[in-house]
Amino acid sequence: MKFPNVILYILLGIVLADVVSGNELLHFASEIGIVLLFFLLGLEFSVNRLGGIAKKIWPAGFLDVFLSMGVAMILAMAFGMDLFHAFLIGAVTYATSSSITAKLLDDKCRMANTETEFILALLIFEDLVAPIAIAVLIGISSGDSFTMVDSIILVGKIIGLTAGAIVLGKTLFKRFGQFLDKIDDEDFKIALLIGIALTYGGMALYLGLSEVLGAFLAGMMLAEIGNIDRVQQTVVPVRDLMLPTFFVYFGTSIEFGDGVPFPLLLLVLVLWSVIAKLLVGIIGGKLFGLSKRSSLRAGFSLCARGEFSVVIASIASGNIKIFSGIYIIITAFLGMLLFDLAPKLTNAIYGKPEKKKRDLKVPGS
Repeated sequence: MKFPNVILYILLGIVLADVVSGNELLHFASEIGIVLLFFLLGLEFSVNRLGGIAKKIWPAGFLDVFLSMGVAMILAMAFGMDLFHAFLIGAVTYATSSSITAKLLDDKCRMANTETEFILALLIFEDLVAPIAIAVLIGISSGDSFTMVDSIILVGKIIGLTAGAIVLGKTLFKRFGQFLDKIDDEDFKIALLIGIALTYGGMALYLGLSEVLGAFLAGMMLAEIGNIDRVQQTVVPVRDLMLPTFFVYFGTSIEFGDGVPFPLLLLVLVLWSVIAKLLVGIIGGKLFGLSKRSSLRAGFSLCARGEFSVVIASIASGNIKIFSGIYIIITAFLGMLLFDLAPKLTNAIYGKPEKKKRDLKVPGS
């Protein structure tokens, strides 16, 4: 089996951790890479298409929150964790790595698969929930009380940022394609498009949200121009150059420490993380309208944890931080392995799909 490039990049980051850990240039390049990845993903979702997906994804989304975060919290409390640390562990185990999953979908040529729309929709749902979890954890860990008013303000920011993207897409960027065609200077075109992605991503950060959410919404704005090939041809080479640095930086951020704290809890949570995402795929996929084969393939493809888990783990300290780092690296590798094996595992369970025979009629018969 050919290992995905993502694994090699993370391994390189682990090996080079002592040399480049905390390197600001690497961090800056990684941020650009992840922003451009989600900017290009957003291009695939016009407002109308995203609205249609939203109507179908909410049952699977809330099921994901309950299984991946809620049950993980209960397991952590069963092992003696207090409520705050159990919530932190639950938040670490919750979100599938959007960057790893999106990169593997592209690398494995699975963007056109029937389950891909469900996977991407669920990742977007998680990208909306994860910043809320991060804000709550930061509020609690700082000693400040996180009230219902704070929660309402946070949700309001997400709605406002999304509404702003929709309005801009329907007005200012409606004829952006015509303007883009008039630009002959390719360097200016690159700076303009990347500037739009970084600006809206930066606006999201300024509001205390995720930059990947802002970048996705920036792509959604430009999706309204219709022919997105012109934008993709300009931005894809820059993304391919910058994106590997994100995974290298991700590798440098993992702290293994001197040992493995809470080894039994680690084993239980790793196993449950896989089971939870399989259930989300099988049950949620069916609710989304997928076949049982596509639903199972989706479940196997959702197991990798990554960037949001790293951000949440950074809030922790001591053994919890070491525990979270080890959990993330194990589930990132295991998730990528299951993603790679998803088609074969699905065929092993349900059998190979039968090819439809064409009924050829002889003229005159």
